[in-house]
Amino acid sequence: MIISIALLLMLLYVFDYGYIIRGAKIVYLTGHNTAFIDDYPYFENDTIANGNNIDPWPLHKNYNTVKPTETLSKTNEDLGTIAYLIIKNDSIWFEKYYEDFNESSKTNSFSMAKSITTALLGKAIMEGYIESLDQPISDFYPQYSYAKTTVGDLASMASGLDWVEHYTSPFSVTARANYDDDLAETILNQKVVKIPGEEFEYLSGNTQLLGMIIQKATGMPLAKYLSESFWKPMGARQEALWQLDDGENRLAKAFCCISSNARDFARFGKLYKDGGNWKGKQLLDSAFVKKSITPRFKNNPIYGYGWWLGTYLNKNFFMMRGHLGQYVLVQPEDNVIIVRLGHRKSKIKGHTVGRFTNDIKIYIEEAYKMLSHDKQDQS
Repeated sequence: MIISIALLLMLLYVFDYGYIIRGAKIVYLTGHNTAFIDDYPYFENDTIANGNNIDPWPLHKNYNTVKPTETLSKTNEDLGTIAYLIIKNDSIWFEKYYEDFNESSKTNSFSMAKSITTALLGKAIMEGYIESLDQPISDFYPQYSYAKTTVGDLASMASGLDWVEHYTSPFSVTARANYDDDLAETILNQKVVKIPGEEFEYLSGNTQLLGMIIQKATGMPLAKYLSESFWKPMGARQEALWQLDDGENRLAKAFCCISSNARDFARFGKLYKDGGNWKGKQLLDSAFVKKSITPRFKNNPIYGYGWWLGTYLNKNFFMMRGHLGQYVLVQPEDNVIIVRLGHRKSKIKGHTVGRFTNDIKIYIEEAYKMLSHDKQDQS
């Protein structure tokens, strides 16, 4: 038996699947069966520094005066919610934490990082590091000179890359990207095999390549560029962490894995709700923000540039989404932001909100029920 295990381990290394061993150590030997929300201590991280000028969220005058509905409470318990916030008119109206988590707890953004990486693209265009959404990726990586893929195609999930988005197979490129020690090598082995810019296809490799281009264009690690562009100007309460592939290459996982708290994640919802303006300072071009939260493809109107889009209760939402039910849900007309972080998401698809899971519908509907019961202030 020991010889068989040793042979298996040797074969994994010989055929360049050694990352599977690393993944198994991080996941299974810690008592989990998939990636988990507080996994950042098991990886190298870069610090996203906050500044000296903290801009705390104000508490609404009716803060936590309305109790969560029974449906919301049950859903939060069943799915392992660790943070649930309702922000109304730029003030925290309701806030609750679960288990041993609190307002300062860092947990993994998972794919909410894709929205943040795309915001960095907008900043890089605004500052002249990147020409426009139409700039070819071959300007940064000449090995893609055969393709017509643009940075905008990466941001809108229309690159044509040969990537299979698979979360359960340890042999998938997605698993390799998360656990391997040279992420750039993995990404640059991907070929463009479809005509870019024609249709939506959600691929984590798109955002990773986009992050690499932003880093190359700006000459800054993504964590530093994020700190200078948004974390400090928006007055984030705490420093955050961005997972890296390893200590040698130190490439940030742009497709996932920013560890922060619910209040600071919510800042990106407010930034986009307000057209890129943060309390009088234009951090992002308003035209870029509008384009980001507008469907690129009419036949598949669930995605813009880095942001998911959906309609429920006759209201249009744009949202950041993460693998285990990490959400920042924004309804701009009502000036409402809903944040949910937790261990699991619903496996039930909700038809009324496109391909989104049913829990999103619950988090929205129950928040609006609670808001409607606020008799003291309907504003």
